[in-house]
Amino acid sequence: MRKVWKWSGIFAGVLLALSVVYVIYVFIAYDRLPDKMTLQVAESGENSDFKNSDKFSGKKSYSIMTYNIGFGAYQPDYSFFMDGGKNSWGKDEESVKDAVCGAGEFVRSLDPDFVLLQEVDRDGTRSYHIDELELLNEFVRGYYYTYAQNYDSPFLFYPPWEPHGANKAGLVSYSRGEIADAVRRSLPISESFSKFVDLDRCYAISRIPVKDGKMLCLYNMHMSAYGSSDEIRTGQLSMLYEDMEADYSAGNYVICGGDFNHNLRTENQENAPEWAYLFPRESLPGGFKMAMDEAEDPEDIAHDSCRNADKPYDEKTTYTVTLDGFIISDNVIVNSYRHLDCGYQFSDHDPVVMEFTLE
Repeated sequence: MRKVWKWSGIFAGVLLALSVVYVIYVFIAYDRLPDKMTLQVAESGENSDFKNSDKFSGKKSYSIMTYNIGFGAYQPDYSFFMDGGKNSWGKDEESVKDAVCGAGEFVRSLDPDFVLLQEVDRDGTRSYHIDELELLNEFVRGYYYTYAQNYDSPFLFYPPWEPHGANKAGLVSYSRGEIADAVRRSLPISESFSKFVDLDRCYAISRIPVKDGKMLCLYNMHMSAYGSSDEIRTGQLSMLYEDMEADYSAGNYVICGGDFNHNLRTENQENAPEWAYLFPRESLPGGFKMAMDEAEDPEDIAHDSCRNADKPYDEKTTYTVTLDGFIISDNVIVNSYRHLDCGYQFSDHDPVVMEFTLE
């Protein structure tokens, strides 16, 4: 009996020591990229049709899409552990490639002038170390683009049955017109232990010259989701608004799209989970509006852009909410606005597409 207690004590001591070493490793490995980083502008293949940025003017209607591709994991049968489900990784390498390629093919079929993507993994345990940006560029060709990293985790040993591992992911912004400059802004996040799931939240600003001498300023945004306080949510929006107002005051056109992790409808939904916060429209600065409010036909926005991933998708029972969309300055005119119903085939999100004119 003494030997049993002895070896049990040794085992417990080793386990405690390993836990302490791991916690130290996580704290040491934690790092955030500096604010106001200049982003590199690259091209996804030949861009002959739009080499001259003077093509962009107030005389033509343009299209823009926002789409959170969910790192290629969220096919309809997928549930995510942080939402109460069971999975941490994509089903397998092939399924992740299929989902990313499916999303890329869908973008190609719509052929928008601008594309804002979120949760694009570059090197992740959860996505089998597939460079999803490289894969997407095979489909989304003929664009200028920027990549802004907003997630870079040390190796996370949670959940124990399928450790989430180490992952790098970010935001990709595509533009038919040449991007004159692009910058990454680091959002305020929690300073508590929850920062290890929020990591390096940011938004990216890409500025495209327009014929009238102004800039079309595209903001690609992915706000915090898990464990955020009212203070953090308010801080993130305040920072975003400050930059948007500065671009608007300079006479530019502003479109901010992405995953806002807020319910973008005007009313709370019945049986909504705690995380589905209503977006504070009253906080929008003067000269800005929620673009979905300009949709002419309610049927165009009847479909919700996101499903709950606590269990596999069931059209009849799964909770859905609209988290994705656009905020625009009042010199951007909405011609059409649509929530596309893809049945959450490639992600737990579906795309939102807007056609617009520069006033």
